[in-house]
Amino acid sequence: MREVTYREAVREAMCEEMRRDESVYFMGEDIGAYCGAFGVSKGMLQEFGETRVRETPISETAFVGAGIGSAITGMRPIVELMFSDFMAVCYDQIINQAAKMHFMFAGKVQVPMVIRTPSGGGTGAAAQHSQSLEQMYCHVPGLKVVVPSTPYDAKGLLKSSIRDNNTVIFLEQKRLYKEKGEIPEEEYLVPLGKADIKRPGRDVSVITYGRMVQMSLQAAAKLAEEGIDVEVLDLRTLSPLDTDAIIATVKKTGRAVIVHEAVQFAGFGGEIAGVIADSEAFYRLDAPIKRVGGLYCPVPFNPQLETQSFPTQERIEAAVRGTLQAY
Repeated sequence: MREVTYREAVREAMCEEMRRDESVYFMGEDIGAYCGAFGVSKGMLQEFGETRVRETPISETAFVGAGIGSAITGMRPIVELMFSDFMAVCYDQIINQAAKMHFMFAGKVQVPMVIRTPSGGGTGAAAQHSQSLEQMYCHVPGLKVVVPSTPYDAKGLLKSSIRDNNTVIFLEQKRLYKEKGEIPEEEYLVPLGKADIKRPGRDVSVITYGRMVQMSLQAAAKLAEEGIDVEVLDLRTLSPLDTDAIIATVKKTGRAVIVHEAVQFAGFGGEIAGVIADSEAFYRLDAPIKRVGGLYCPVPFNPQLETQSFPTQERIEAAVRGTLQAY
């Protein structure tokens, strides 16, 4: 095992897949000499050249459309959007073209494309560069949605995403790029659609993904000092969703706290709660399901206000204590 940052893990996944498969190429804004807004593609232009690391104009509609066109003719593009918020510019290309072509052409067309993009807040980038919009893509049949929380998962899930024959939305929370973690020296893949228990526990299940995994683990460590044993389930992939893992953890503990950075209202947490309510896990609940999500407001620029607009460790701890005190 060796230690790498989340950003290095993403770069390694892309480079390994580009060396393995000539049909894989990478394109986006400022990904060459500038190495991307968060330095993820450092050194890739020098290794692969301008043909396979392609700088694009500032037109997300145009280059996502170009990625779709190349994918249906046999290439496997990795398309980087500088910020996930910019998906709003090319939303039609994603939901009406990439997601639907396989179905509309009776399975004769595939769109094996990965759209990689930094997501979420915590960097002071304000309302138009800090949103968590994953629920919008989970609602669209034909898209897969991946949200890794560790360097190990980021590399393994990205390699699986590049090899997948569907369009994959790959969301990288900005605050995680500097996080370090161990990965194997040898090649490995992490399958899409499989959740992971990041911390086993017996009293309460915290179901989460992305940056909130780290915050939930910190809350679990603090609660352990009070004798509260929290299980943390990292979904890793939102579509397809590992419903079996959700049901199993809730059946085990009898209590569920759902945590995500995105706005709580109409957020993905509602789908997780629905999975629990529609399953045998519902009859094992010893307390109502609790959700901890972002406030229903644009992300503020002010750092103190921004911090409070997202779930905090204290809010997660309070939700866990609340489920234990419910009955």
